[in-house]
Amino acid sequence: MSYQISTRIWKILICPQCNGKLTPTTSGAACAQCQAIYTCNADGALDLRLQSPKKTSIEFELGTALATETVSIAPLTMNSAPAVDFTNVHVPHHLSRELLSYFPKASPGSLMLDLGCGRSIHQEVGEHAGFEWVGIDYNSPQAPFLADAHSLPFESNSFDFISSIAVLEHIRFPFVMMREAYRVLKTGGRFLGTVAFLEPFHGDSFYHHSHLGLLNMLRYGGFQVERIAPSAQWSGLTAQASMALFPLMPRPLAQAIIRPVEWLHKFWWWAGGLVARQSKEITRIRNTTGGFAFIASKQ
Repeated sequence: MSYQISTRIWKILICPQCNGKLTPTTSGAACAQCQAIYTCNADGALDLRLQSPKKTSIEFELGTALATETVSIAPLTMNSAPAVDFTNVHVPHHLSRELLSYFPKASPGSLMLDLGCGRSIHQEVGEHAGFEWVGIDYNSPQAPFLADAHSLPFESNSFDFISSIAVLEHIRFPFVMMREAYRVLKTGGRFLGTVAFLEPFHGDSFYHHSHLGLLNMLRYGGFQVERIAPSAQWSGLTAQASMALFPLMPRPLAQAIIRPVEWLHKFWWWAGGLVARQSKEITRIRNTTGGFAFIASKQ
């Protein structure tokens, strides 16, 4: 295996099918409870995806208020007192300096789960913050573990920090996944990430979340939501131009084409604010953003 699974990680690995304890084998892992065998793929990733359909149940309580006034919904600014200095660290695509400034600093032995890690591009920032980084993805061959976010192969209360960057829109049953993320996060742990809103359909995306949808989903999972931040730079129009309107066109040219419309749009909202004698800038950004960042915790 190209990724060495530490003793600490083996201690928290469980069978996603039956939740039994996994033990290492020469070819991967085995479950003593249901006798399932998990092997590594050609790239060395341990494949812990479900081997057969698994049923789960969730409940919704109807008629309850969402209480949006208790959450800050505004573009994210730099944390005035960041726990970790990322000044000279490369910032991967989709992960802004602002969001990075809210990364917690690891204590000795702390584990971080990169939920939907793709090509493992967030490993550097996770380890720079002091965490033992654990990355899972459903399809990427460059992930250390292949796993299903709906049935995470980890013991409850295993991770001190979870990140999920540009992943939630690709989750088929997001309420189930949110409960799983809450389950494996330790009390006091932080959960942060990003999700698409007005981006076009891409990569089999299922649900693109508004600020209310994201808030509702996080709270259903059990999380205390601290921030929901629309991106001021990545507007819906910019996202559409870059990802769908002009296939194969260089991004700078695609953005240049829509720039006059962006300017007119901003001027129109600015003029409306003058008439109403009230700034509507945050509302404009919230309603037209390509995606949201979020910061939540398990209390």
